[in-house]
Amino acid sequence: MKKVSCVDLFCGAGGLTHGLVLEGVPVVAGIDIDPACKFPYETNNQAKFIEKSVSDFTSSELNELYADSDVRILAGCAPCQPFSSYARRYEHGGKDGKWGLLYEFSRLAEETCPDLITMENVPSVAKHEVFNDFVDTLKRIGYHVWYSVIDCTHYGVPQTRKRMVLLASLHGEIKLTESTCIQPITVREAIRNLPAIKAGESDIGDKLHVTSTLSVKNLQRIKASKPGGTWRDWPEHLVADCHRTDRGKTYSSVYGRMEWDKPAPTMTTQCYGFGNGRFGHPEQDRAISLREAAILQSFPQDYVFVPKEQKVSLRILGRMIGNAVPVKLGQAIARSINAHLSDVNLA
Repeated sequence: MKKVSCVDLFCGAGGLTHGLVLEGVPVVAGIDIDPACKFPYETNNQAKFIEKSVSDFTSSELNELYADSDVRILAGCAPCQPFSSYARRYEHGGKDGKWGLLYEFSRLAEETCPDLITMENVPSVAKHEVFNDFVDTLKRIGYHVWYSVIDCTHYGVPQTRKRMVLLASLHGEIKLTESTCIQPITVREAIRNLPAIKAGESDIGDKLHVTSTLSVKNLQRIKASKPGGTWRDWPEHLVADCHRTDRGKTYSSVYGRMEWDKPAPTMTTQCYGFGNGRFGHPEQDRAISLREAAILQSFPQDYVFVPKEQKVSLRILGRMIGNAVPVKLGQAIARSINAHLSDVNLA
């Protein structure tokens, strides 16, 4: 039996790693610059967390992690902010800053030539030179490359999240396996069994099931909000001044409630805030909790994010959860890797 090892670049709290591990792909280490990710990454995945910028990570360090593995896999999700619709100002960012992180991924791939590579990112990354350079580099050094924009609801993630997934192999054609999820998982199916809590409160049995506080006016606003509706449903005296302007009138997706019988909207790093998107609970007068956000990112309900003695930070954990690769997408990637390794007699 072949010895397989995977290293996860930009691993965060471990969403991609956890999906790989659940499907039997051994992950030996994750690399990330955020020290807050060390505890959840190592606690839930039994893999080593290396606190380091990928820019400073060398090919010799990567090869040491692979050690004597027969099959080496390089995975990762370079921070996607430069490619998002909110960051067009980075259009000409070249190889500097966060734009450069995908070039660093490419550098490590070229210097170590792992057997398989997988990368996940926002769909718009494919429109940028940095992605084209990444694909061209992989093809030039002998990889078979497949990539496509996929709908995460097709793979059991209970949110309307679309992502670019890339798979590359030195051993033959590879692609993401077909979806087996017939019906999208709804918000109701995902979080209905969690205890009811009020805004600003936490559940005594799970401190991650905690919500942000609401001002008096925002409490009035969420009470006036309908599932799937917008701030346009409110009485005039509750409408924010910014939404009275011509430009503000176009932003209808903020201050909204989720709908029970549909998937959630895309989780972001601000998903714990009622005013930051359609992140209101479908029924309770509050924003979703951190635990609910994690479940909607398809993390298991028992995934541990902080030590028992540590205070929960909405900002830090919101960033960690919102930036994560959905675990079930990681599982789909892992199944594709396993199928490919079997096809090319490397399993």
